[in-house]
Amino acid sequence: MTSEEADAPEPGDLGDLGGWLRLACTPGIGRQSARQLLRALGLPHQIFAASPAALRAVVNERQAQALEQSPPGLDALLQNTLAWLADAPQQRRVLTLADPAYPRCLLDLDDPPTMLYAMGVASAWAIQADGRSGLDLAQAAGLAIVGSRNPTPQGASHAHDFAQAFAQAGLVIVSGLALGIDAAAHRGALESLTANAGGIRTVAVVGTGLDRVYPKQHRDLAHAIAQQGVILSEYHLGTPPLAENFPQRNRLIAGLSRGTLVVEAALQSGSLITARLALDQGREVFAIPGSIHSTQSKGCHALIKQGAKLVESAQDVLDELQYARPVVAERAGRPDKAAADAPAEALDSALADLLQAMGFDPLGLDALQTRSGLPTPVLQAKLMELELGGLLARLPGGAFQRIARV
Repeated sequence: MTSEEADAPEPGDLGDLGGWLRLACTPGIGRQSARQLLRALGLPHQIFAASPAALRAVVNERQAQALEQSPPGLDALLQNTLAWLADAPQQRRVLTLADPAYPRCLLDLDDPPTMLYAMGVASAWAIQADGRSGLDLAQAAGLAIVGSRNPTPQGASHAHDFAQAFAQAGLVIVSGLALGIDAAAHRGALESLTANAGGIRTVAVVGTGLDRVYPKQHRDLAHAIAQQGVILSEYHLGTPPLAENFPQRNRLIAGLSRGTLVVEAALQSGSLITARLALDQGREVFAIPGSIHSTQSKGCHALIKQGAKLVESAQDVLDELQYARPVVAERAGRPDKAAADAPAEALDSALADLLQAMGFDPLGLDALQTRSGLPTPVLQAKLMELELGGLLARLPGGAFQRIARV
């Protein structure tokens, strides 16, 4: 071993954090160029010690000139990152491509992040006896659940209940901490009775720096995820919620998962981007069908037409993934007629008849009155009773929708 090799920092060593940040922040050096430099010249400290001729043998003239200068704001970013890590050293990590704890499943991507910021349970980046990281979810059992930011009440219920059932079976739920389906899926996983062997219930992949929460109303949810799972970001501390970052993070959601379940999605939505990325990565794609009249069902129906697996129960997904552990949660059955009618059995006959008359598509008060034949005051009272019982939801515009539990 030469003296230079002896002085070289170990992969993932905080002593080389400045080098990794400098490489990631150098203008004109994207993820692909960074990997080319790492393959050709070694770790960041070796890249920045290389001769101008060696740099120009790998990248173009403009990139080589950029590498010879320190990026603006690098010192401040390094100090902020070190302070962030020191504030909770057991729960926070910066994972680089050279770190053994870097999720191996992401190395299969065409453009894996040069760096990942991670916050959560320490077992997530512990190196196992076989040399694998606890974050290798594509091998361990990660399932992405994504969908609309403005779901129907039924869609939000499906996301929560399916996630809870999957987590109960030992899967790790991966999503994006967004409003709507993402949040419902994270909450469902957190409310499961069991966690996987590493103690991880759910993983949130976000499009901001980990020193901020977006959306702000998910601050408590993010804290809960960090206590029972992991929050990941490829963006440096201080990065605001830029629109262009969220489609980028979708490739990580798909890459961390053996399959992606789309609960509700319009035809033009980020959820369909995640599904396409999952297909491109050779992962399974699943979709829950909905009403033919619902805009939020159009994306799922399009995916099913294109070959996505139609899902009626959590067991459908587990069977397709050939996942050995069955669903053990009592409510993880099939949202078919028998399961949907189960709550009605405990109701009086008038309420059960009203639920039966409603069906599962949204209906206005006039249509409900025509179907049920009930006087308006009686109908409104019974609708309120069903709503308080969690069997009915009010929609914008004065419509109502029956809620089926899975």
